[in-house]
Amino acid sequence: MPKIIGLTGGIASGKSAVAAILRELGGPVVDADQVAREVVEPGTPALAEIVERWGQDVLDADGRLDRKKLGALVFGDDEARRALNAITHPRIAAASQHKIAELAAAGANTIIYEAALIVENKLHAGMSALIVVSVPPELQLQRLMERDGIGATEAQARVDAQLPLADKVAVADHVIDNSGSPKDTRRLVEALWTEIK
Repeated sequence: MPKIIGLTGGIASGKSAVAAILRELGGPVVDADQVAREVVEPGTPALAEIVERWGQDVLDADGRLDRKKLGALVFGDDEARRALNAITHPRIAAASQHKIAELAAAGANTIIYEAALIVENKLHAGMSALIVVSVPPELQLQRLMERDGIGATEAQARVDAQLPLADKVAVADHVIDNSGSPKDTRRLVEALWTEIK
């Protein structure tokens, strides 16, 4: 069985940037966000259930899920978020397991599983190790506003919808401080990957 290493962080903490560096270094990465997009492609049962629950307005002109529109409906509404998670999470978990099995069959002995909700869903308990990408709260807010073109109130609501970053850091085996330059982060990730391998 390969080692499964969890990779998580808060929204806009730089988890995807760290995953990209790990990929460049030869680390096989299963990206739960990418899987989440795949399970709601047009024609999938998950998309049909989402449309049934929230209506055609959550689709774009091409019949694809408009994640911003759906996000606006579920962020800040615990019941709506739970309903969405009930539709998507089991499918994301199953598809992720399938991708991990494919990588293992291809000979990978260490696989990175990148996902936002590893700690919330207690997935780290069954993993070999957990990497948490961390930034100070004010930098996280600033990056989120810049990345998504949203105001401070909406950005704070999105941060508040997740488990505090400090709670994730508390259960981490490895912490990548992503508050420096991209070069600093890369150096940290390279050192960690060498250690993990």
